[in-house]
Amino acid sequence: MILFILGISVIAILTFIYFQPLFAVRWLAKQNLKVLYFVETKAKVVALTIDDSPHATVTPRLLDVLKQHSAHATFFLIGNNIIGNEHLVDRMRREGHELGNHLSEDVASVHLSPEEFERQLAEVDKLINPDSPQKWFRPGSGFYNARMLRQAEAQGYRCALGSIYPHDTIVRNPWIISTFIIRKIFPGAIIVIHDGKDDRVRSAKVLRRVLPELQRQGYEVVTLSQLLSVGAQ
Repeated sequence: MILFILGISVIAILTFIYFQPLFAVRWLAKQNLKVLYFVETKAKVVALTIDDSPHATVTPRLLDVLKQHSAHATFFLIGNNIIGNEHLVDRMRREGHELGNHLSEDVASVHLSPEEFERQLAEVDKLINPDSPQKWFRPGSGFYNARMLRQAEAQGYRCALGSIYPHDTIVRNPWIISTFIIRKIFPGAIIVIHDGKDDRVRSAKVLRRVLPELQRQGYEVVTLSQLLSVGAQ
């Protein structure tokens, strides 16, 4: 009986994590107001965020799709991925996208020492030179603690996570990923998808389906800072 109850509990937790009910996202947001999960607004505006950029072949495809649909995104850049792809960072900036800090390495940031976390945050800050009024960082793997938030705030950064995460690093089918995003969308949502590896070209396929559908529903797709400004109005 105990094993049965534990099994049911595990299934319930995994289901909860996968489907991300809005009440749970709201609860998480209330636990730490310094972390942005979504923006309270009735306006049909959502933010698109793209992690692990840039990538020599995937990023140009993402930028092409965004340009085609007049959509904008906040790209969270990994410092080690910028080397050799500086022209893509320049293109992001020219085309009206926002640059966020995803530290230097694609690892769980919460495991970094305080000194290494601060070093990587400062290193990527110099590489991307963010020019938006609010600077954004997203910890690797999405986990953070109070110390990390204090260190980031000291460098002018606010932590941004998200409210619609389609598990696109695990799920490989673009139709499933797109359907998840479209069904979960709501005003003020923050979408998280991924760049950074060859097989993530599927993210461009996802955007080709998601962007026109969101526009059909009357949504505008913007950067984090643009979404925050809408919520402040």
